[in-house]
Amino acid sequence: MKDLQLFYHSVTLDVDKCKGCTNCIKGCPTEAIRVRNGRAYILENKCIDCGECIRICPNNAKYAATDSIDRLKDFKFTVALPAPSLFGQFKEGTTTKNVIYALKKIGFDEVYQVPLAAEEVSIAIREYISRHKNLRPIISSSCPAVIRLIQVRFPELIKNIIPIQSPMEIAAKRAKEILGEKYDLAPEEIGVFFISPCPAKATSIKQPIGTGRSYVDGVISISGIFGEIVKNLDAKAFQSVFPDSSGIGIGWGRSGGENMAIGGDNYLAVDGIQNCIEVLEEVEMNKLSDVDYIECQACVGGCIGGALTVENHYIARVKLRRLSEKMGYQSILDEASVIEQFNQGYYHMEGEIQAKSAFKLDDNLAEAIRKMELLEKTVKDLPGLDCGSCGSPNCRALAEDIVKGLANETDCIFKLRDKVKHLAAEMFDLAQKMPPTMESEDRGNDSR
Repeated sequence: MKDLQLFYHSVTLDVDKCKGCTNCIKGCPTEAIRVRNGRAYILENKCIDCGECIRICPNNAKYAATDSIDRLKDFKFTVALPAPSLFGQFKEGTTTKNVIYALKKIGFDEVYQVPLAAEEVSIAIREYISRHKNLRPIISSSCPAVIRLIQVRFPELIKNIIPIQSPMEIAAKRAKEILGEKYDLAPEEIGVFFISPCPAKATSIKQPIGTGRSYVDGVISISGIFGEIVKNLDAKAFQSVFPDSSGIGIGWGRSGGENMAIGGDNYLAVDGIQNCIEVLEEVEMNKLSDVDYIECQACVGGCIGGALTVENHYIARVKLRRLSEKMGYQSILDEASVIEQFNQGYYHMEGEIQAKSAFKLDDNLAEAIRKMELLEKTVKDLPGLDCGSCGSPNCRALAEDIVKGLANETDCIFKLRDKVKHLAAEMFDLAQKMPPTMESEDRGNDSR
């Protein structure tokens, strides 16, 4: 039985809807999808739950497994954690309070604004960068898809990831602490649900990065709850026990917002998984050692471009910017208090981020070397057209599959065509030959 801690993924395939097209295999940034026997399947050790296949699939055969609102019944007290990107999904003029009141009316007992936790994390990140000048660049830990990308494809860069927990985790941690003390509730009685723009967040609570257990109890997609929020945007106010955030934290929902909140001038913001890969390759080659901090977000535009959002990310970006400006950039947080808690390790990850050997050919070094040599030879023998007709994303991936025993050389249609032509030629030659004991009619006539 597979270990769920190793193999849980939110991104899921609906086999009945899959038509066996190759759109998904060409768009996956970690080459985690194959098509075999007319259906796609996901290589679990390579998937980073970025959601690119969900966007690309024309048959809606890929989806994100998230929680439904019915799970609120499992807890004595429930809290919604709205992501900053959620506030950019609604019509112009909708305030954060409108959304918060709607979440209360839907069934949540309380709402803790993740943007507020983002403000805390911004201070913690700024403090960490100023104290660790020997390592550059430092890479943001806010996007779980990017962290998993580094685990799978750039393990040497794990040391560059800032060991600070994400705003989602800090918000959940704060909510449970405050409510537990105020209402005398045990942590397990409080159900904390993140309203998420992407499937990677759903995976991160079942398979936490840098910690043994997530403080979040469930993830509800923005697209899944959007309709209910819209229907309740006119909900009446309620007195929350939690303070409000400012425009600083709201800005985290779009690319560049994290850097803006931190307040540095030697920072880089990158969005879109392919762009992130290009920048991480530069870091791997030690070309960006003069940059202090890199904000990497897998989705184009940042979290507002997540696979589970509903609004066009260009429009959402403008809405979020205007909302941030309207709310102002004056935080209510006491920076000295946050730094004091930073010194106590409150914001730090509890464990180390581990590399994932998704591209290892064999556990035995000698066998891995032999397979690598065979792989290189196989790649040279393939046509190099990267057409995807074989069910692998490119010729090198097919060669890897062949070496691992997961595919055959004749899965390549060009190789198959050559083999068929060769066999046809052999059959034709054989058809012209007769055993010496069998004489043709002409030869018999000649002997007379």
